[in-house]
Amino acid sequence: MTLRRRGEKATISIQEHMAIDVCPGPIRPIKQISDYFPRFPRGLPPDAELRAAAPPDAPARPAAASAGRRSPSDGARDDDEDVDQLFGAYGASPGPSPGPSPARPPAKPPEDEPDADGYESDDCTALGTLDFSLLYDQENNALHCTISKAKGLKPMDHNGLADPYVKLHLLPGASKANKLRTKTLRNTLNPTWNETLTYYGITDEDMIRKTLRISVCDEDKFRHNEFIGETRVPLKKLKANHTKTFSICLEKQLPVDKTEDKSLEERGRILISLKYSSQKQGLLVGIVRCAHLAAMDANGYSDPYVKTYLKPDVDKKSKHKTAVKKKTLNPEFNEEFCYEIKHGDLAKKTLEVTVWDYDIGKSNDFIGGVVLGINAKGERLKHWFDCLKNKDKRIERWHTLTNELPGAVLSD
Repeated sequence: MTLRRRGEKATISIQEHMAIDVCPGPIRPIKQISDYFPRFPRGLPPDAELRAAAPPDAPARPAAASAGRRSPSDGARDDDEDVDQLFGAYGASPGPSPGPSPARPPAKPPEDEPDADGYESDDCTALGTLDFSLLYDQENNALHCTISKAKGLKPMDHNGLADPYVKLHLLPGASKANKLRTKTLRNTLNPTWNETLTYYGITDEDMIRKTLRISVCDEDKFRHNEFIGETRVPLKKLKANHTKTFSICLEKQLPVDKTEDKSLEERGRILISLKYSSQKQGLLVGIVRCAHLAAMDANGYSDPYVKTYLKPDVDKKSKHKTAVKKKTLNPEFNEEFCYEIKHGDLAKKTLEVTVWDYDIGKSNDFIGGVVLGINAKGERLKHWFDCLKNKDKRIERWHTLTNELPGAVLSD
């Protein structure tokens, strides 16, 4: 109690009054306002006390060199400890004597959750996944590509969605005819196409050395379409006449070899049927279709048609011509021409087939050609002799167009 002088009225200080009312017994000092501001308490630094209270395997915290170097979170933690000591000292809780609170384990960061449309930030799925299947039909020389669906595509538009489509490209090859695409699906990151795209005129040689590039893009009406992701499949991984299913993560765009020369093969392919008819006493030449033709017009397409000659042609009556197919690099003709000739004379003949691009007001452009007959080689020679050996049987073969045709007049 406070000592009083003689003649003064006995008084008790407010501190003594609060100590008696709140905590009877030994009088402890009342917390001052300054105690609630961040500062080092007396004794060991708080880091040392926390290290002493922390489990042995807890990582050590570097001690602060000065109060100015502490982060705001450190200051807030010291304030909480002082408040805990205050309430413990004055009977707010019946627990043991106050002391430094044990170090709390660091809070685990919340796990990344995919967005409503399935977009994830993981490296493998940052661009999305694509499901598709491939089938090489060896008998019909066709490669069927079924694009099933994509999931978790990267958002490309301001609304957090995309307008995706899939584009196919056979490599090597710069021709526009080597590229196919699906329809565009609007405002989705999880599109389902279930669409089959087919390359015709694919040979066993193509399956060994070519690669299929599959790209997913976002269509934009007011600017260039945007690339999302791609994958590449070497065709040699496929087994003839067996469907192979893929489910892959899209990758960033890979560079395409710009130095590859435009091979003669890029003039295109043509499917020709041959049959010697005993009934008509003549050779039936069928022009079925072309594929992957070279683009000759400024719009990236051609207006192709096909001409056939059976040489030598003394009377110059062996020329036949198909109809013109507008704005296409993969035309279907399905036209057949008959040359009246004895079967025995075919061994001395040569069939020349040329493909042209029709132009109005100027000369037509030569796209490519092929020669079948006794002077041909490889598949062209084999096709001719198979026809001679199998009367009344239609035999179809795909042939690669060349940009030079010996003995042909390269104008129309």
